[in-house]
Amino acid sequence: MRGPIAPPQVPLAASRADVFADLVQDSVERLERRWPQLADIDFLVLEVPRLQDRHGESWDDEAVPLGGIITAREGRRARVVVYRRPVEIRTKGRDERAALVHEVVVEQVAELLGLTPETVDPRYGED
Repeated sequence: MRGPIAPPQVPLAASRADVFADLVQDSVERLERRWPQLADIDFLVLEVPRLQDRHGESWDDEAVPLGGIITAREGRRARVVVYRRPVEIRTKGRDERAALVHEVVVEQVAELLGLTPETVDPRYGED
């Protein structure tokens, strides 16, 4: 028998990238209840960070970024980026991955808004 193991509407058929994007979206929705201005920010998932960012700053094996921000400019909305592969490598299961994704989203939103992570989410760091 050839064909998919499960129909597309079954979670088994979701790709790892889709499942990860859902974790990011869940985190954003949690924060939007407290911070409605997040609706004006784009949240993106990229596989890996570039070796060098737009400002010429680079990272090394010791400090691979898990996320980043791109500030709003010239009619473009601000963006928060979460890097899927570095997060996946640092986590073992779905719950641990969801907690780290939320932590990264909170940290990036805090940086973008000029706040502390604890102000963005009072439960930050409790996991």
